Amino acid sequence: MPVNDPVVAEQTPAADFTIDQKWDLYTPEEHAIWTTLYERQMGVLKGRAAPEHFRGLELLNLNEGGIPDFRRVNEKLEKLTGWTVVTVPGLIPEKEFYEHLANRRFVSGRFMRDGEKLDYLPEPDIFHDVFGHVPLLTQPVFADYMQAFGRGGLRSLEFDTIKNMARLYWYTVEFGLINTPEGRRIYGAGIVSSKAESIFSLEARSPNRIHFDLERIMRTDYRYDDFQQSYFVIDSYDELMEATYADFAPIYERLPQMPELAPSDILDTDKVYTRGTQEYAHAGGLTGHAIAV
Repeated sequence: MPVNDPVVAEQTPAADFTIDQKWDLYTPEEHAIWTTLYERQMGVLKGRAAPEHFRGLELLNLNEGGIPDFRRVNEKLEKLTGWTVVTVPGLIPEKEFYEHLANRRFVSGRFMRDGEKLDYLPEPDIFHDVFGHVPLLTQPVFADYMQAFGRGGLRSLEFDTIKNMARLYWYTVEFGLINTPEGRRIYGAGIVSSKAESIFSLEARSPNRIHFDLERIMRTDYRYDDFQQSYFVIDSYDELMEATYADFAPIYERLPQMPELAPSDILDTDKVYTRGTQEYAHAGGLTGHAIAV
């Protein structure tokens, strides 16, 4: 739980770990930080983010007065795809996280990062969760994918494959790239909400860029504290949905017998768009400093 948010600290979460957003208690400074981040990212993302992200921002009016009020966001989002955004005090257990997704509820933190450290984030804040994730939930296919992911996550608890589902979420929902007629674009929330990684993921020589393969991704470890060494690219959100709609039980049964892969690995079977130099990782990356995801 973020210790710098007294509004969170004073609340006792419900059984499903939700709390009240208490939008009226955000300070002018917190609203100003949202606006600063929003305006900065809109400039960075031009020509880099997927068009569906911009469409979702427009549909939900996510910058109409500072930090979005979930009551107003949900009126629009639920009509579009049946999703709502719920507030939680911080990271929550996997079971409850997957249950929320399976029931078309996206969990968001309440707290806002420090305005003096816009690119330092020890855990996801409301800008990451809402600006990064929520716009794509206005798109029916991606909304269906997220619900299917939640159901698959609940099933993973029966097979002890939580880490494999976490990898799938990481390399798609958080750090995914997509091919579009205009070129490769960002759709992952961890990139979309990060100024530096928005540029790095598409333009740096360092990372690998590999076509999406569900089982391969579920075997691949990731960097949680720095830029990624590999990014996985889809051709469409339908590709994600089709892969996730299948019964995961046979995959869960195979995974323990298959070797783990390092974040920088490239396989002979991979469709490789960019074989990265890995120069950033070899140089030590951010040397322990957290980044805004």
